[in-house]
Amino acid sequence: MSAHDEVLAAAAAIVDDFGHHRTGAYFSGFSEDATYIFYTHTDILRSRAEYEALWASWEANDGFRVHGCTSTNGAVTLITDTSAVFTHLVESTVEFAGEVSTIHERETIVFVLRDGRWLAVHEHLSPAGD
Repeated sequence: MSAHDEVLAAAAAIVDDFGHHRTGAYFSGFSEDATYIFYTHTDILRSRAEYEALWASWEANDGFRVHGCTSTNGAVTLITDTSAVFTHLVESTVEFAGEVSTIHERETIVFVLRDGRWLAVHEHLSPAGD
């Protein structure tokens, strides 16, 4: 499989795990030192552990649950043999405080090849707009 296809597969796994609320599998697609920028959160998350803690607080305090996620217009740009950028449009159905809503976003995920596996090292979300 080409590096391009491997990155696409890694991104598809992250999206699928997120969309099925498979928390452990979802986070395993990210390196421990991954960073995250979410337009819905005021702080930059500087590690996977920080995001995992935020996710757990959403679940405990807000009844957070992911009901589905669809990715479209995916594209991979290989930067080097061991780094790549994946961009796509995301439609997610999530639940907070008993209210289910669908959100449309643009997402960039930066991947690096570590120990033979493509891992996400940065995720950035922004609203897709209408």
